[in-house]
Amino acid sequence: MEAEIWTRREGFALGAGIAGGVTGHWLAGLSALAQEGPESGLAPFNRFPRMVHEYYVDQVRRVERRNVARKLALDSREEAEAYVAGVRERIARAFAPMPKKKTPLRAQVTGVLDRHTYTVEKIVFESRPKFYVTANLYLPKESTGPVPGAIGTCGHSRSGKAAEAYQAFAQGLARLGTACLIYDPIGQGERSQYLDDQRELIYRGTTHEHNMAGNQMELVGEFLGSWRAWDGIRALDYLLTRPEIDPNHIGVTGNSGGGTASTWLLGVEPRWTMGAPACFVSTWRRNLENELPQDNEQCPPRSLALGLDHDDYLAAMAPKPVVILAKERDYFDVRGSEETYQRLRHLYGLLGAEENIQLHIGPTEHGFSQENREAMYRFFNAITGVSDAETEPDLIIEEESDLWCTEKGQAGPDLGSRTVFSFTAAKAKRLAKIRAEKPLAGEALREAVAGSLRLPERNPESAPDYRILRARGGRRYPMPHYNVFAVETEPRMHALVTLLGEQRLYSRLHRAPEGKGRAILWVANRSADEELRADPALRELIENREEGTEVFACDVRGVGESRPGTTTNQDPESYYGSDYFYAAYAHMLARPYLGGKVHDVLRVLDWLASRGWDKVHLAGRARGALVAQLAASLESRVTRLTVHERLESWHGIATEEHYEWPLSHMLFGVLRTWDLPDVWQSLEKRIDVASA
Repeated sequence: MEAEIWTRREGFALGAGIAGGVTGHWLAGLSALAQEGPESGLAPFNRFPRMVHEYYVDQVRRVERRNVARKLALDSREEAEAYVAGVRERIARAFAPMPKKKTPLRAQVTGVLDRHTYTVEKIVFESRPKFYVTANLYLPKESTGPVPGAIGTCGHSRSGKAAEAYQAFAQGLARLGTACLIYDPIGQGERSQYLDDQRELIYRGTTHEHNMAGNQMELVGEFLGSWRAWDGIRALDYLLTRPEIDPNHIGVTGNSGGGTASTWLLGVEPRWTMGAPACFVSTWRRNLENELPQDNEQCPPRSLALGLDHDDYLAAMAPKPVVILAKERDYFDVRGSEETYQRLRHLYGLLGAEENIQLHIGPTEHGFSQENREAMYRFFNAITGVSDAETEPDLIIEEESDLWCTEKGQAGPDLGSRTVFSFTAAKAKRLAKIRAEKPLAGEALREAVAGSLRLPERNPESAPDYRILRARGGRRYPMPHYNVFAVETEPRMHALVTLLGEQRLYSRLHRAPEGKGRAILWVANRSADEELRADPALRELIENREEGTEVFACDVRGVGESRPGTTTNQDPESYYGSDYFYAAYAHMLARPYLGGKVHDVLRVLDWLASRGWDKVHLAGRARGALVAQLAASLESRVTRLTVHERLESWHGIATEEHYEWPLSHMLFGVLRTWDLPDVWQSLEKRIDVASA
């Protein structure tokens, strides 16, 4: 959960401004402002720090109430069976696309560790062509016939399968009579995705690697969690090729990020006979309310929109046996684990198998600690009958390098494995060719843009309500006075609009002179307050404006005065901060955060038009420029557009290994149908566009 992006490639830390696509020119202005701030008392405004959070809490609560009511209304075995079938179909939609066919595994054993009661085979296989998975197969010795098998999924450890807790559960299973194939996840162990020429990590932390790969691939309509699940499916395919394995007893278990992978695998793969996800299963609502950000692969786009919560991914297994392994002191809220368990008890009860769903709550903090490993052993052993041991056997923790499947511990440089990025870039290029064959324009493009943004309902002729906020002292703006309005763009959501003027207003926004409703509306990148004081481009617009043109600057949701003061990361714009956090939930709701920001600008334009300001010059920088551009493409009242440091294309992000734009300004699957150059072309035909 690092708050900075470190890159050995460039040798310095990239701060939040760079990560947001802001140049040194802009940072220099803000730096100067920051130096004068403490003496002048010009601390940035943030009057709505929890607005975005409470908006999404309300949205997720609505979804949860509706879904829980549906589950509790199930009243017969037939209804329960139909529900399970429906859940499986919805999960398949959430995790689409999966590969259409399984390619050869080309598995090989690269080494064997011979221990007293088990062996550890070092396995390499291809889950996709030239995409190598490194795994260790812990295999019991001296069995008289096929033994039960389990797939082990790893949590967020840099060492992957070699981390002590993950070695421990795999070895413990083998010592008790169950084979375990444990594999390195993408971005961990021997499968790091971002290495420099010296084989050193470019990005610290597994969560950072996951988000770098996962955020980018959403542009081409892919989900990193689906890729993680496919690796697990192919691991199962390999395990079932082994004659030592009993296909009638096949389980999956893992902790934290591995608990996530186990949960997803139980939802997408029907061949499991038992499951034990650890330290993940809770509810979406609890995670959101508790301000708990999660990796890209832990937040399936469309999942909430499809009515799926954590319990549904386990319901796909019903009535097969599953134990939820939770912790009393975990940051994955145990109350959510209990709620999930109760929902599943009702479903399993209707199926006549209530005893097959269980909950174990360990006493300690997050982790696959011994008490939870032992609960997993007991659960699996009660099903398979291979052991009646109540406690974990003595373990031997191996050196990480002794478990390597490759020569020096990295499948990329050692085996020539492709990276996730290489697949994303290749798909982006294929989609670009398809788009070039049938480019969108006119009304078709406008409909495609609106469809991708998934805008809330809006009546352009209906003026939104607004609040008149009190001014707070001098702000060194380019004009003598200012007024701030909170424009209600949808229930529980406001855009904060600052009006500059020669005199202060204490009441409603005045009307434009008849036929002269010209206005500049600046869409802030980080903060309208800061940019009104420090952005030279905005100052130039103000100084060179036509006489009678009013000046407005707007903070859309999550920006400036509504910048969230949530999550544990101090910088909201870090790769794991609140900006990413709400973007992930927005994508799960199939209502992109970017669409909400564009909607805010459109409603501000409706508000201005209601007072006669219907000839608007939109302008902005970086992220604000992107929002302004998309709003301009959908609104005829925009007569001019000026953007600085604009994003040229999402294709550029999808084909750039080290990119800087955040998930909050990406759209799932957008490159299937359109890209930003299409919008630029349409705008240049309609209005005056200036770009710098």
